[in-house]
Amino acid sequence: MADRSFPGGAWPVMLTPFTEDDQVDVKGLEALTNWYIENGCGGLFADCQSSEMFYLSQAERVEVARTVIRAAAGRVPVIVSGHISERLDDQIEEMQALAATGPDALIFITNRFEVEGQHDEGLFKTQCKFLMGKLPDDLPLGVYECPYPYKRLLSDDLISWLASTGRFHFIKDTCCDLATIKRRLELIKGSPLRLYNANTSTLLDSLRAGAHGFCGVMASFQMRLYAYLCAHLDSDKADRLQHLLTVTSLIERQCYPVNAKYYLREFEGLPITIASRTRDPRQLTETFKAEVLHLKRLTDEVAGSLGL
Repeated sequence: MADRSFPGGAWPVMLTPFTEDDQVDVKGLEALTNWYIENGCGGLFADCQSSEMFYLSQAERVEVARTVIRAAAGRVPVIVSGHISERLDDQIEEMQALAATGPDALIFITNRFEVEGQHDEGLFKTQCKFLMGKLPDDLPLGVYECPYPYKRLLSDDLISWLASTGRFHFIKDTCCDLATIKRRLELIKGSPLRLYNANTSTLLDSLRAGAHGFCGVMASFQMRLYAYLCAHLDSDKADRLQHLLTVTSLIERQCYPVNAKYYLREFEGLPITIASRTRDPRQLTETFKAEVLHLKRLTDEVAGSLGL
């Protein structure tokens, strides 16, 4: 199979804007897509956990995928998941529907192939292969160690198997452990599979070890800074920037994704609400809002120092 490796850089796990009456906000999603691209993303990951995919109907997940793909207009690759169902028959239906939207890759969720706590790797491979067989042979695939409803980290054996199939091109790694990431990078050498780290704390070291890019929450706040770090690993400013990003990434624990939508609306001028299906916007306290303001000021100051 020809190498169809995706570009490196920072890939945001996209938010889904909602209208005040709880509909997917198509115009807002188009504006958000453009903001990510204009601020230097390497690609886009739609219909993921940050997109609130477990709270979207299948029709809405298809609408989100189509909207982002259309708005991106080939400027960057768009990958989508939306892989949320428990029954394999339902997974086939939803993934075929999403494949029909024309993404650059379709992403499997690692906790969908087993019951929580089961860790039956034979079953995982059987279910995964069956789903693969129901999708177009020329459609690149990926995997995401989604933390919800539980985190199913991949074993070395499964990483090796995924790499050996030649079908998988993207892994959103959430192990948050540098030693594990380095081991995984060795396992996927020579295959089309590329590793994108979701964890800020280990990001720079993982990139220097061969990780292909970043795919995480904080790109919805500091897109330009993550894009810069991914592109300037050997800069004398890279380590200092890594220190800053590690500390500021703690804000993702403060009422996310509402605080990210608030950041984008209030300080980036996006025409979106802070409505969410996973968090009550009323939980965004005045203190949380102040933290977002300080993050914005610090981010702009650092961006200016980098000439961005």
